[in-house]
Amino acid sequence: MIIKVCGMRDSVNIKEVDEIEEVTWMGFIFFPRSSRNVESLPEYLPQHTKRVGVFVNADTDTLLKRISDFGLDFVQLHGHETPEYCKELLQHTNGKVKIIKMIQIETLEDLNIVSDYKGIADYLLFETKTKDYGGSGRQFDWEILRHYRGSIPFLITGGIGKDDAERLKSFQHPMFAGIDLNSKCEISPALKDVEAIKTFIKRYKQ
Repeated sequence: MIIKVCGMRDSVNIKEVDEIEEVTWMGFIFFPRSSRNVESLPEYLPQHTKRVGVFVNADTDTLLKRISDFGLDFVQLHGHETPEYCKELLQHTNGKVKIIKMIQIETLEDLNIVSDYKGIADYLLFETKTKDYGGSGRQFDWEILRHYRGSIPFLITGGIGKDDAERLKSFQHPMFAGIDLNSKCEISPALKDVEAIKTFIKRYKQ
């Protein structure tokens, strides 16, 4: 199971989370309107977890520079990026960087768009629908995902904290690949509560 901790910025905090064995991916948000926006390269970057860059409708030059500067393994597209945009990105990176496409979910009909990204996105990230681009700290109805019949593996995000571990354990789907933790495991924006993350993992594994 993939455990992604997103919205990192502080070097000491990055190292602390990087040392949690079960955390497999770490996300850095490159979106100026976000309270977790990363403006400069931290002194420490994760050595054990995969590095994920989160972008919202970014221009290609900006995106490519962040990929290079941060040594990103994944690009998470968190805006209205089209399949054509994704194909262009794959060409620019020679397919060396994997793509995670965020899909906002509120109703069953929101799953209709996922087929457009077949053969393009390596993972989907199902997020709570908002007027903006996520970050609401609210959960959507995970039961909707039981109707997902696609072949792209997915992660769930949106207001997930340590108290949700038991309920997530009961969620079963053949393409369910991981969990994305952010605001509910924070002390303040971009500063993660390491003990809360460890508690979530412990409860989820029990």
